[in-house]
Amino acid sequence: MALNVQKYGGTSVGSVARIRNVAKRIAKWKAAGHDLVVVPSAMAGETNRLLALAKEIQPHPDPRELDVVASTGEQVTIGLLAMALLELGVPSRSYAGWQVKVLTDAAFTQARIVSIDAERVREDLKQGRVAVIAGFQGVDRAGNVTTLGRGGSDTSAVALAAAFKADECQIFTDVDGVYTADPRIVPEARRLRTITFEEMLEMAGAGSKILQIRSVEFAGKYKVPTRVLSSLTDPMIAVGQEGQSGTLVTFEEDPHMAMEKALVSGVAAQRDEAKVTVRSVPDRPGIAYAILGPIADAGINVDVIVQNVGQDGMTDLSFTVARSDLHRTLKLLKDQVQPHIHCREVSGEDRIAKVSIVGMGMRSHAGIAARMFRTLAEEGINIQMISTSEIKLTVVIDEKYTELAVRVLHRAFELDQE
Repeated sequence: MALNVQKYGGTSVGSVARIRNVAKRIAKWKAAGHDLVVVPSAMAGETNRLLALAKEIQPHPDPRELDVVASTGEQVTIGLLAMALLELGVPSRSYAGWQVKVLTDAAFTQARIVSIDAERVREDLKQGRVAVIAGFQGVDRAGNVTTLGRGGSDTSAVALAAAFKADECQIFTDVDGVYTADPRIVPEARRLRTITFEEMLEMAGAGSKILQIRSVEFAGKYKVPTRVLSSLTDPMIAVGQEGQSGTLVTFEEDPHMAMEKALVSGVAAQRDEAKVTVRSVPDRPGIAYAILGPIADAGINVDVIVQNVGQDGMTDLSFTVARSDLHRTLKLLKDQVQPHIHCREVSGEDRIAKVSIVGMGMRSHAGIAARMFRTLAEEGINIQMISTSEIKLTVVIDEKYTELAVRVLHRAFELDQE
């Protein structure tokens, strides 16, 4: 039978009752003959509680010690889940990330996986045990505990699936798949049966919170079939039925859809954005680097960038950053950049949102941008900035129009239709 890696999010293991339900689901898959590696997150809210405790002690916690504290949430969960499995008569064994071991770089709180030593766990699988491995954490070459950043358990699961050459990585969460839009905004949003890695990566980058973006990158790089499933369904649903449910994120397009791939597969929105504008800077080579270089050096990610046509030797440059980085970005520009480039003004705006349409069909169809712009114009929604990729089109708009924009675009591209 298959080897599957199953990941359960914080909501899925948010209480003892839910941990027991997860154990029942795992036992069902094991009884069907599957080998399983299970990667649970910390219980819902636990990581935030641990971070708050650290900040009570030290307002700006030492990164190394913060990782020691933050990693304990997953260790509690793996122990409890292993106990729940043992109570059901399912042989199991729990492992912290450093026991496997999941080797990372030394970038505390945002570490990246370098390699995984799967041999110790392979022996457990041969003995018929379920391996329960802590997500979100690893260890660097010096033996320090590290964490992978927010949503890191998704990345852990996909990385383990790649290391074990698993047949599928199953991400169990509190939703039953990937939808054409957020169902809370668009009630008629439709669950997708399949979505390509490229589309999922663009959706994640555009604000879809179903999968963490680094996990999608990992899955695409190592071609790990990844399925999004709900953990809130009946845990005793038949394995054959559950294994075909949810949304499969795959490297290949669904053969049933490949002939007539939808123009657009989904609409996503991201509200936690801010726009920064640097006005009247010299229109000369190197000016964009002079502005954006120091921002990159400070570890601030820049997304949409627009530079106006120069006039009288001057131009304006606008770009977006995470809203949480706005104050730091403005201070850096005013303190370090403005005195050197002699720009007229540095300003920021935090009431914006990004709305994106994503779809493989955009590669081969003209007029998609025009339809998007016309749809927004008919609703009186002004476009402030535009960014494109081969399969994604993003606009920056006033935040108050976010939900309206998502709804009208979903309707304009007929995403409620099969």
